[in-house]
Amino acid sequence: MRNLYHFWLQPFSRKVRIVLAEKDLAFQLTLEKIWERRTDFLAMNPAGDVPVLVEEDGVILSNSQVICEYLDEVYTDVPLIGHDPAQRAETRRLVNWFDRKFNKEVTDNLVQERLMKVFLKLGEPHGPSIRAGRANIHYHLDYIGFLTERRPWLAGEAFSLADITAAAHLSAVDYVGDVPWEQHEAAWRWYEMVKSRPSFEPLLSERVPGFEPAVRMERTGTQG
Repeated sequence: MRNLYHFWLQPFSRKVRIVLAEKDLAFQLTLEKIWERRTDFLAMNPAGDVPVLVEEDGVILSNSQVICEYLDEVYTDVPLIGHDPAQRAETRRLVNWFDRKFNKEVTDNLVQERLMKVFLKLGEPHGPSIRAGRANIHYHLDYIGFLTERRPWLAGEAFSLADITAAAHLSAVDYVGDVPWEQHEAAWRWYEMVKSRPSFEPLLSERVPGFEPAVRMERTGTQG
């Protein structure tokens, strides 16, 4: 069986997990504590980060976007990037937006500071970074609202890797309770549609040992 090396709440790992599930590909999860710098893991991916996917035929893939592009090329029954060059370009543009811009401005400032920094015993969370993440997220939620008020899904008519990538990041931020859904109705409606997909269900039940998800009394319900 193919094996995905991942880490709790890491959006890039979550992104690949959703893609595998959307394509109905069986896989097993292996938790990789990347700070241990295991020799066997570094032999597979010298960069030392996750996700890493080992296919059933022994092919080893690293970097979430490389993995997702590979899966979309090899397993074509459920296309997630697009049917034509323009659609693929728009999907890739939005994937890059969330994997780079959102990750830098929001995910790193909230999930890394509030949860992973404490978990890895790297010191106290940095207050200015948390404030910056909480301020920045509004811009991104507004952008999701802007897109989904004009399209059924982020990149167009069909559910795509753009929706998967955005939701993977937001699910991690939602775990620590820092998504102000009540101020962004359109983004909330889109996220609810993504959360309702069977591929998303395992992420909603994932827990980081010692860190329960934030509990919201308003509209979010189950956290993920």
